[in-house]
Amino acid sequence: MIWDGCDSLEGLQTTAGAMLGTNVSKSLRECNATKNSSLGNVSVGFPITMMITGMVGNSLALILVCISYRKKENKRKKSFLLCIGSLALTDLFGQLLTSPIVISVYRADLKWERIDSSGNLCAFFGVCMTTFGLCALFLASAMAIERAMAITNPHWYSNHMKTSVTKQTLAAIWCVVLLFALLPIAGVGKYTRQWPGTWCFISTGDREVTGNMFFSITFAVLGIFSLLITVSCNVVTIRGLIIRCKTKSGTSQSSKQWERLTTETVIQLLGIMCVLLICWSPLLVLMLRMISTQVSSHQCNSTVVPVNQTAGQDVQLDCNFFLTAIRLASLNQILDPWVYLLLREILLRKFCIMANAVSNCSLEEQKETQTALDALNKLNHENNSLHKPQSS
Repeated sequence: MIWDGCDSLEGLQTTAGAMLGTNVSKSLRECNATKNSSLGNVSVGFPITMMITGMVGNSLALILVCISYRKKENKRKKSFLLCIGSLALTDLFGQLLTSPIVISVYRADLKWERIDSSGNLCAFFGVCMTTFGLCALFLASAMAIERAMAITNPHWYSNHMKTSVTKQTLAAIWCVVLLFALLPIAGVGKYTRQWPGTWCFISTGDREVTGNMFFSITFAVLGIFSLLITVSCNVVTIRGLIIRCKTKSGTSQSSKQWERLTTETVIQLLGIMCVLLICWSPLLVLMLRMISTQVSSHQCNSTVVPVNQTAGQDVQLDCNFFLTAIRLASLNQILDPWVYLLLREILLRKFCIMANAVSNCSLEEQKETQTALDALNKLNHENNSLHKPQSS
């Protein structure tokens, strides 16, 4: 993390003349060394890797959703499949529209002005970040609500939950979030470049901008509210699954199949909650903290050197954490298709097969051990009978 106070030193060196030139040049070299060291830690490999892995995972998820959606036996799952497909499509477009811009900025030596002299691209980037971020959170909440209704009230769900209702809900989510993301374009709020100057997002520290506090706080509150809904509904679903599994317990084939499906679903829901909380909580909580302290990540690129060194270090730490938090939130776009679909279809099924195999082997070993013990006891009993003295 660096401050562009080095640029101020350049101007000072020009105006001060030869008398102070030596000291200023030394300070300038130190600033440039710090700047290069800090920027060296920011690698273009990160956005390239995220774009490729995100495209592969979400593309596979879309293919599996299309195949499953066309099967006649999946009529009851069509609403859930529509939600998963929409989430995968949202994450895929989010990667395709934002990652190339970030990569282009890296190729321009981290100088945004080379590719966006007008500033319109920054506004577009901010709209994409806000839209695809909130859409992913709202779609996760919609899926959590859909699963909770399907498990806790299956009869109502089968009679009222139609695919047309799901499509209308998904369209409404997209429209509402897009309109919200366009507020800064209409003059309510502001998108600014964020550290290290490779991306744009909501400004958290500009209180003088009209509606900026409302916009940034609303984004954070909506995100946290969505997380709470998702976690609450998933907890309700897990509880409902466990209760139904206990009522269906038995030795029949259908009971064993229900237990297996319950285990898979519970593991999947726990994975979804962990991924969402880990990826999104740091960003949303940090946004609220930066709003309360009137700090914005774009201040790390400011040409003003902070007078208070401690305050400057605090801002630098916030900027570093903010960059890490936004990377975690972007990582959610890569993990979404795995925790919602691919993980269950591929890994969980293999895990259950392996677990059953290990369990069966353990049962066989127990049976063999018990048989050997019975044979040994029988042999000892026969030996004792042979050696017992007979009465006259």
